[in-house]
Amino acid sequence: MPKTSELVFAPELDQPIRYIDRTRSYYLGLGYETPYVWAHYLEVPFSPLKKLLNQSTLGLITTAVPFKVENGLQGPGAPYNAAAKFYKPYQQLIDGDIDLRIAHVGIDRKNADMKDSNCWFPLAAAKQAVEKERVKALSPHFYGLPTNRSQRHTLEIDAPLILQMLHADQVDVAVLIPNCPICHQSQSLLARYLEAAGIPTVVMGTAKDIVEYCGVPRFLFSDFPLGNAAAKPNDLRSQTLNFELALRLLESASIGRTTVQSPLIWSTDPAWKLDYSNLEKLTEQEIARLRVEAEKVRITARELRMKSVGT
Repeated sequence: MPKTSELVFAPELDQPIRYIDRTRSYYLGLGYETPYVWAHYLEVPFSPLKKLLNQSTLGLITTAVPFKVENGLQGPGAPYNAAAKFYKPYQQLIDGDIDLRIAHVGIDRKNADMKDSNCWFPLAAAKQAVEKERVKALSPHFYGLPTNRSQRHTLEIDAPLILQMLHADQVDVAVLIPNCPICHQSQSLLARYLEAAGIPTVVMGTAKDIVEYCGVPRFLFSDFPLGNAAAKPNDLRSQTLNFELALRLLESASIGRTTVQSPLIWSTDPAWKLDYSNLEKLTEQEIARLRVEAEKVRITARELRMKSVGT
């Protein structure tokens, strides 16, 4: 028999980043001794489509925040900006003047694009789906879900408010787009809540372990840096393809925990996966500086939260 040629595999590094492990190690290394407990469920609520998509109204739910100049730097290359965080769900007209930013959350600032909002808010792709009659209509508003470390607050306060907004706009299906690790958990919890209330959902995200650990009905995974859950920057094909995949997942999933991975590749070199919150790539001086900055951010966020929701 002929000899088998040498097998050529992809690099071991070229697999989804384990954000739960990565962030746990990072914050332990910064001196926070109590590891964060991520939401985890065994059962997943699932609501099938009640109408065809071309007869349905679709709502977009984001964790991005409307830009306010008084909140400081939030544009391309901006550092983490806790002053721009929001703690109450919001809604905004879909056809208004929309400027959403993601500097308030822990995205991958080294690799993610902070210029093209189509990367984190697929409004153009959603409007295109309506024009092509894949979807009947978009809801008159889109909706903002706070990035909340408190799972209880997300489920008991934020999720009911979002559901109320969706009902008022007669939303039939919802697409949820998270950004940072905690965003992925918050959106996953919301997806579960909406499904239990009868609204089919699909999460478009990049933190596979967090979403699947929580457990959602439908998940479109893109192996991209955090902050690019919807598309690659300045890449119309990726916008269209990924949103179409999300719609197909809404149509085709028959049970909960259905994950589809986008075929798009961020880079032929997977080394970018080593950059996010990786203490092994930092010096002791850098870790000390980040420890101070993390504490300042925590205090700023806590004060803003107290002013906003009082807890």
